[in-house]
Amino acid sequence: MTTIPSPSPAAAAAAVTFVGAGPGAAAHLTLGAYRALQGADVVIHDRLVGEEVLALIPAHVRRIDVGKEGFGPQVAQEAINAMLVAQASAGARVVRLKGGDPGIFGRLDEEIAALECAGLAYAILPGLTSASVAAAAIGQSLTRRGRNASLRIVTGHDMAGFAEQDWRGMARAGEVAAIYMGRKSARFVQGRLMMHGADPATPVTLVENVSRPDQRIHACRLASLPETAARTTGPVVILYGLPPRAAATALHDLKEA
Repeated sequence: MTTIPSPSPAAAAAAVTFVGAGPGAAAHLTLGAYRALQGADVVIHDRLVGEEVLALIPAHVRRIDVGKEGFGPQVAQEAINAMLVAQASAGARVVRLKGGDPGIFGRLDEEIAALECAGLAYAILPGLTSASVAAAAIGQSLTRRGRNASLRIVTGHDMAGFAEQDWRGMARAGEVAAIYMGRKSARFVQGRLMMHGADPATPVTLVENVSRPDQRIHACRLASLPETAARTTGPVVILYGLPPRAAATALHDLKEA
């Protein structure tokens, strides 16, 4: 018989529990996250939370979709903050369900600040971030002795537009980076990297719809990154510096787009 552990004292006392849903598949949800969903009165969730995870929410629990889409429809962050405070202040056990890990490009700090201002307790249950699951999908590790002693997790765009990074550092041979929200900024990323000395033959893998039934893996070189990204339609994690393991020894045979 399997026993699901009780939540930590901090989580049990929290008015709002921030839960990382992983990138899509229910298999990547933690036991703590599952238990939080079962005990919730209200689940306020993002657009990228997988359908398999949403299906685990009990029927009596109220669901509120506050999904955002890059360069698309938005629910104002201020409105989400106000919703969290209102629901928790009314006595509801609130789960704020975020795709991936709430602490990685999840606007976690803004929502915590709103709760703190209202004097409301919270807890955080981390989730698997898309970079880890995407790397597993292509049979690679994100770090490897003799190749890269560090990993960069960066965003393709921020509130000001396309995001600037340490391009010179990223362009060094052997560097590995996971680029989130990079589909529409792929040409910008390519240009900045090559401007700072990156080899156009650097392997790049785009994992589209990470862990979902329609997941697709696109292998290319930096030279053809924009064209490859243009062929995708779903959310993408760009693994810069990593080819799929099955293709690692034959990457030179890949045709440029």
